[in-house]
Amino acid sequence: MIKNFLTEREQEVFDLLVLNKSTKEIATFLGIHEKTVRNHISNTIQKLGVKGRTQAVIELAKLGLIKF
Repeated sequence: MIKNFLTEREQEVFDLLVLNKSTKEIATFLGIHEKTVRNHISNTIQKLGVKGRTQAVIELAKLGLIKF
């Protein structure tokens, strides 16, 4: 279940967030709109039940879904 916790795109967005990329940089890199990037971040935050991007990154790292 953990393996499929994030969609492929949510995973890509958070992998780039860990690399300190901005919303605009992520959107450009992935070829999507900034609003879409924010939606992916929001969806992940809701799934995790946390309050922000930083907490989401920490929780994803604890789950082994992203690495620094």
